[in-house]
Amino acid sequence: MSFAHLALEDKQRVLAELTEVKSLFASRGWFPGTSGNLSIRVGDFTPEEFHFAITASGKDKSRSTPEDFLFVDQDGKPSEPTKLKPSAETLIHCEIYKQTGCGAIFHVHTVFNNLVSELFWERTSIPVDGVELIKAFNIWDEEAHIDIPIVSNFAHIPSIVPEVTERLDKRIPGIMLRKHGIYAWGANAFEAKRHLEAFEFLFEYVYRWELLKSRT
Repeated sequence: MSFAHLALEDKQRVLAELTEVKSLFASRGWFPGTSGNLSIRVGDFTPEEFHFAITASGKDKSRSTPEDFLFVDQDGKPSEPTKLKPSAETLIHCEIYKQTGCGAIFHVHTVFNNLVSELFWERTSIPVDGVELIKAFNIWDEEAHIDIPIVSNFAHIPSIVPEVTERLDKRIPGIMLRKHGIYAWGANAFEAKRHLEAFEFLFEYVYRWELLKSRT
């Protein structure tokens, strides 16, 4: 479906959800500087054609303005005339949508997610063993083990995309950029938020557990 044919109420709903999530995450300090980006898909989806709203580049996410978001297409190009620039990392959102068909993607920078991405860089994944919050990802195995993929962080964003494609694990609704931040996704904004909060809990747990083990 073309962007022009999308219902106005659907566009407004997506923008309202993004505004609410942005305010909540900003209150937690998850957008240091102007970092991080959020997106929610709107309308029908095929890997060849879809649209989503995403945070505009260079905005202070602790404030709300009429120019915080814009709509882009499956290639990251604006879906309608605008003077706003999409986040520099929009191409990563495009690829995650194409690979998963998800409905929302949230990306934040925190100290703990950066620390564990470097701590486990050589194994290219963050191991988590038997922690209750793994169930947030609908993984219900007793004493479940997961490995959260870590990919390289390049200044040239298109260079990151092939690695995301290669390393993305559809069982795990998230992927880490080394010394950068987590991308978490879900079928909708509620699920993406749940996944992101679970990841952040697990990152802090893993880091603190590794610290405790090093002292024994």
